[in-house]
Amino acid sequence: MRTKFSLSLDQEEGEDARPQEEEQEQVDEPEEENAKAPSDDLLYGVEDIPPWYQCLLFGFQHFLIFIGGTIATPLIIISLLCMEATDPRRGDLVSTIIFASGIITLLQATFGIRLPIIQGANFAYLMPTITILSMSFPSCDSLDLKNMTASQKEEEWQIRMREIQGAITVSALFQVFVGYTGLVGMIMRWVTPLTIIPTITMLGLSLFSLGVKQAATHWGVSAMTLLLLVLVSQYLKDVKTPLPTYSPQRGFQIAWFPLFTYFPLLLVMCFSWAVCGVLTAWDLLPQGSLARTDSTGSLLHDSSWFRVPYPGQWGMPTVSVAAVIGVTASVIASIIESIGDYYACANLCKTASPPVHAVNRGVAFEGIGCVLAGLFGTSSGTASYTSNIVLIGVTKVASRRVVQVSAVMMLVAGTFSKIGAVFATIPEPVLGSTLVFMFSLITGVGLSTLRIIDLNSNRNLLVLGFSIFMGLALPEWVAKNPEGINTGWSVLDKSLTSLLQTSMFVGGLLGFILDNSMPGTEEERGLLQWNYHLDAQRPLQPSSDPAARCYDLPYGMKHLARWDWTRRVPFLPMFEGFRPRQSSHPSVMVETLSARPLPSSR
Repeated sequence: MRTKFSLSLDQEEGEDARPQEEEQEQVDEPEEENAKAPSDDLLYGVEDIPPWYQCLLFGFQHFLIFIGGTIATPLIIISLLCMEATDPRRGDLVSTIIFASGIITLLQATFGIRLPIIQGANFAYLMPTITILSMSFPSCDSLDLKNMTASQKEEEWQIRMREIQGAITVSALFQVFVGYTGLVGMIMRWVTPLTIIPTITMLGLSLFSLGVKQAATHWGVSAMTLLLLVLVSQYLKDVKTPLPTYSPQRGFQIAWFPLFTYFPLLLVMCFSWAVCGVLTAWDLLPQGSLARTDSTGSLLHDSSWFRVPYPGQWGMPTVSVAAVIGVTASVIASIIESIGDYYACANLCKTASPPVHAVNRGVAFEGIGCVLAGLFGTSSGTASYTSNIVLIGVTKVASRRVVQVSAVMMLVAGTFSKIGAVFATIPEPVLGSTLVFMFSLITGVGLSTLRIIDLNSNRNLLVLGFSIFMGLALPEWVAKNPEGINTGWSVLDKSLTSLLQTSMFVGGLLGFILDNSMPGTEEERGLLQWNYHLDAQRPLQPSSDPAARCYDLPYGMKHLARWDWTRRVPFLPMFEGFRPRQSSHPSVMVETLSARPLPSSR
């Protein structure tokens, strides 16, 4: 508006103003194009605010996809906490992870990375959690729960939960530290495709036995669920279903909705769950079968209607060095995965690549989220949800406000314990087959990075094969020989045992060391196509692109811009770096970035 007004004044002054007018138009037009370009292919961009009813609709879609992925983690941990099937606290645990995820999503979308990213339970924390429970406590089969009092039963599972809480809370402080100090770039500089492949692949392969164990409780139900998951997610993904819609201008209409694309997991789980309910009602499943929907007894009836989760609800968290070290490996893997999600989300949102200050702040807020998750007792750390990011590409709605509305829905749903109790009654074979499907996808995602490395290179084949093989073999040996590591210092023994039992850590560490120490060209290692490294240089320079303004803080930008010290704070939008460099004028020193140049063919 200011430019147009000045041009009209120049025109009144005469012909001398025309060259200046033409020059201003040449300068201003590209800025307008840049400002509009990011949202051309979207219904709503990051900064756009849809009407309230659309916010509710799109937010509910995000909520449903979030629920389909996040409830699996607490349900797995519940089976290892020695809780009785009829314990109403099962529903409270599920409600807690939903409630805490709402808080974390709201913080991340508003003050963290500020992209429309949902936060929820992360499978990366599963294996270290299982290791902690197996190393520090007797197995549930060895406990005589029938002869225990109610208070003894409660203390038996809560003491396990407090150990998990302490490990997640303390290890998450490392994530907060690397985010706020700007060390994320240093970590990512050495993370290569041959580090990522064994790390993510091991995450899927190391958990297959857990899913198979639950699926084996009734192979008929499990096979049906797996077949339906493949059918709905792949063969029916392009099939659209009619959905009645209403608008004041057009009235009632029928819209064709890609239902199977949005909710394959949720639809199949609910269908298989309903089948188990029918088989239970007709008494076609034997008594005591875990496929029966009444195996949880009066859990749903005994659960309270309304309950607000709070920090320390299971008692004061306990901290052990071995547990913290084991979970820290998951924190590192979670950081790497989330940074990839940031860039993927920015790409789908048609906005600028995340600048370094936004990545630092996003990682730090994920760490804060994990601290809250640990304090609340959710049984898992939290991270970005890739499935919800994919939904942005499908709906073409990248509005931050939609995700904030979805976060409020999580908060509301998390206070109704009956909702958590309903999900806690999902039959084990249904849950187990769903986990098998999801772990298969995780393994496939890990292996998908193979496309950018040279598979004809003996060097790469050695790094890849050795990392994956040892990632499976070493944890297996440690699990069978728990006393095999004996340094004479019990704390070190437990710490090493915890780390070496984590396949994800072993495979990723070997890939990291071998790939960064063995000679190899950048093309051979896949670095020339590695998005993390290629994109990592662009956001390191201060950007004048209007599309990058979505990463600014929601409040206080004018005040922060007045102070010079804010340019050296890694998580503020004014961040320019740590090292000074000489400008073109010898008497002027300006700040530049301290990051060391990344490996490049240039």
